[in-house]
Amino acid sequence: MRRLLLVSCSAVGVFALLPASRAVAVELPVRKAGLWEMKVLSGGSTPEMTMQQCTDETTDKDMSTAMSPVAKDICSKQDIQKTATGYVTDSVCGVAGMTIKSHAEITGDFNSAYTMKSTSHSEGGLAGAARDNSTTIEAKWLGACKADQKAGDIMMPGGMKMNIKDMEKLKALIPKK
Repeated sequence: MRRLLLVSCSAVGVFALLPASRAVAVELPVRKAGLWEMKVLSGGSTPEMTMQQCTDETTDKDMSTAMSPVAKDICSKQDIQKTATGYVTDSVCGVAGMTIKSHAEITGDFNSAYTMKSTSHSEGGLAGAARDNSTTIEAKWLGACKADQKAGDIMMPGGMKMNIKDMEKLKALIPKK
């Protein structure tokens, strides 16, 4: 259950990185097509988690457009800035009575490897207590997707497989403000 909660919170963090609309001045680049390994390192007692995602240019672009309505519904602030070394994002999002303020610094080239270091502060929700979290995602391109994978597939630890294109269906589960 704790791992599922971590994945859910990571998904909210990913939503926070997506542009809220086409009017956003800066957008994150599209990743190179193929199989990406993403190693999630969280502070504290949460174990390291490694997952893989098969992507292509269309899926990365679609992910941005499909998730934008979700992010628009749950985030009151989403800023993306280009820096000399990459990108910086700042967001404030709310889900299930919890407010999450996030700051992320992303470096790398989106063709072979990138790193996202994020910090977040959450308040409210079921636990009610304030919580600070630091997460680092180290992503590297592995090559072509495997024969049994299609763009959007995410292979989670333990063999669970889901497709990011199905995430739009989760929008219906997120309570409105």
